[in-house]
Amino acid sequence: MLFNSYEFIFFFLPLSLLVYLALRKYGSRRVSLSWIVAASLFFYGWWNPAYLGLILASMFFNYSIGTLLSSNRSHNSRKTILVIGITANLLLLGYYKYANFFVDTINEVFGYSWNFEHIILPLAISFFTFQQITYLVDAYRAETREYNFLHYALFVSFFPQLIAGPIVHHREMMPQFVMLEKKIFNFENIAVGLSIFFLGLFKKVIVADSLSPYAISAFDVVAGGEVLSFFEAWLGVLAYTFQLYFDFSGYSDMAVGIAFLFGIRLPLNFNSPYKSGSIIEFWQRWHMTLSRFLRDYLYIPLGGNRKGLPRRYINLMLTMLLGGLWHGAGWTFVVWGGLHGIYLVINHGWRSIKEVLGIRQTGSAIARMLSQSLTFFSVALAWVYFRADSLDAANLMVKSLFGYGGVIWPEEAKGQLGAFADILPSLGVQFQFQEHFNGLDHILLVVSLLLVVWLAPNIHQVFYKNTAVIDPPQPVRLSWRPDFKWATAITVIAVVSLLKLGQVSEFLYFQF
Repeated sequence: MLFNSYEFIFFFLPLSLLVYLALRKYGSRRVSLSWIVAASLFFYGWWNPAYLGLILASMFFNYSIGTLLSSNRSHNSRKTILVIGITANLLLLGYYKYANFFVDTINEVFGYSWNFEHIILPLAISFFTFQQITYLVDAYRAETREYNFLHYALFVSFFPQLIAGPIVHHREMMPQFVMLEKKIFNFENIAVGLSIFFLGLFKKVIVADSLSPYAISAFDVVAGGEVLSFFEAWLGVLAYTFQLYFDFSGYSDMAVGIAFLFGIRLPLNFNSPYKSGSIIEFWQRWHMTLSRFLRDYLYIPLGGNRKGLPRRYINLMLTMLLGGLWHGAGWTFVVWGGLHGIYLVINHGWRSIKEVLGIRQTGSAIARMLSQSLTFFSVALAWVYFRADSLDAANLMVKSLFGYGGVIWPEEAKGQLGAFADILPSLGVQFQFQEHFNGLDHILLVVSLLLVVWLAPNIHQVFYKNTAVIDPPQPVRLSWRPDFKWATAITVIAVVSLLKLGQVSEFLYFQF
């Protein structure tokens, strides 16, 4: 079941919320929490009931391991239990997500012809596996503990964040679930939750889904072995760059809005990442809870920056390579992670050089704009490997971005250039028919989207006073209020978005 579907918006969500509120008022806290767990499992099973057993088995196993880790056992015994728990989780993830990839790779490298049954990837397995690994590690460190299976099941299965994150910590969610009984029902919370939900829905169905055809057409061409012209390639890549941004941002906002309807605040997971002035800052803003997981449970255990610069850079590369592989079982994802690893090494290296030379950040608007532009286009270039069907297709797209297919302006749009039309041929620009680029209209579309992601405040800055997320970003002047103007605006946005739901599409991060 998708957030952007009629079944969810008009049936599942209102029914789940109304029954929960009724049980909270007339029943017990345990019954109301049991209802949320049951609703969450129904939500998960809607995709494929056969995999309900998988997530339940995973929860029972990790709850049992967590209980053992919280008991008074020797350090060595608890460490052994932790290793067993993490290994079991990784083996499960590895089987479902990477078995076909490894067999195909072995066949290709060694010329074997091993046949392996195609395995369907269970929905959200990467997210609920990583989330439970954080719980096991935190239990081992005595930072959290759980002796109530109902609470643990709610922590793992809470449907607003079950499918595509954020990856939450047990210690930041359970106090909120425990306090639900004491919270007073607040109509303003309902208004805030619905407002954030519909703003996220607008991003998904109006913006992201509208950009999808441009990205699909461009990447399908290179997947077929054909080269694109310079403008066609950049339109396709930037369309995907913005599609992924608004798709993931929309999902994150909708998840926050749904959780807030139940009185729960999720961690901030998306904070205007294309405003970043460096790759370091980008990973502090993009999929923030995954970045936190990779830092706390991979980079730091590998040694972090405690063992000298060479080891630090090796740890960065290993972390990003594994982070790339987490996103998908394919060499394109490994290359994407490797590119970001290289970016981070260069970024940290440049910072170290500046410290040695005593170079200070100027803080000027021009310097910020240049660093922001460089970061954005570096990220966009890496997205090519994230999106492409194969390394060959990705490499062909990169060649196209650098003019391998020629710089061509549409013949039918020649009049848009005015006097420049006579000058451009001397600069190598050709005028021919272009199937995937129509000239100034597409350029204005890209520029408009770029201005939005660079200059517009994000939703959680606008809703700062309502603290719908844990640790909200810095506020801005534009602030949501429970008044007629905001109600009218949100209503219009909701109606426009709901009318577009005839063509339902999955969120891009569901595939991970």
